[in-house]
Amino acid sequence: MKSTFKTFCRHRIGMLIMAAFVGLLLATNASAQEPPTVVMQTPDVSKAVTAVGVKVDAEEDAIQVTDLWSIIRASGPLMVPIALCSFVLLIFVFERSMSLRRGRIIPKPFVKRFMQQIADGELDREKALELCEENGSPVSEVFAAAARKWGRPSVEIEQAVIDAGERTTNGLRRYLRVINGVATVSPLLGLLGTVVGMIKSFNQMAVAGRPELLAQGIGEALLTTAGGLSVAIPALIFYLFFVSRVDRLIIDIDDLGQKVVNAIASEQIEGTPKKKTTRKKAA
Repeated sequence: MKSTFKTFCRHRIGMLIMAAFVGLLLATNASAQEPPTVVMQTPDVSKAVTAVGVKVDAEEDAIQVTDLWSIIRASGPLMVPIALCSFVLLIFVFERSMSLRRGRIIPKPFVKRFMQQIADGELDREKALELCEENGSPVSEVFAAAARKWGRPSVEIEQAVIDAGERTTNGLRRYLRVINGVATVSPLLGLLGTVVGMIKSFNQMAVAGRPELLAQGIGEALLTTAGGLSVAIPALIFYLFFVSRVDRLIIDIDDLGQKVVNAIASEQIEGTPKKKTTRKKAA
């Protein structure tokens, strides 16, 4: 721990951050230790009392950001749907992380055994379909679609593989729209919270004539915006990551399906056409 701290301090960026933090602490302590004589120097005592009262009320009305629950309460009612969006995001990110594992979509042992048995001539239509049904992975569904057209022309088998690949693609892209929806809706909720907070703060200031209420409303609005962006940015990152993973898996499944088509097509099974034999003329 000590070595890590020393390494951090030796870095220039670390030194700048520490210097800024120390300066912020010194400025905070200096402002906290200022004597309240500036307010009492006003010629009117009533103004001084009013100023002191405003300062006390402002401290009481300040937004407490010590824990997450205090932030949600201070941010207004629109922070609740933002929190729900973050909960939904966690659920579907975990689900897609488990469902889009390469070992589940394209199990390497099954693919290797299936391709080897086809190359060795150990499989026929019934045995290939039985192996695919036992495995149950997305790539086995594509192989099963090709096996149902066993011995047919390559064009017909390719069409069956394409149709099965489209169904598999729809299954792999399941729930990605939900993650994209969270990335779209969350900043809009934050923006709406900003507008509502600003309207509320201006109305309170117009009625009560207290400037500190404006600062409180702006703080509430900014907390809502920060909450919406904090949910939207990770959601967008996860959406792009899962879309990229699905595209890579689809490309690999298409390559494997093409290999199966080339192995079980009628052109490959029948082999090359026989050579014509010429009769020898009798002497």
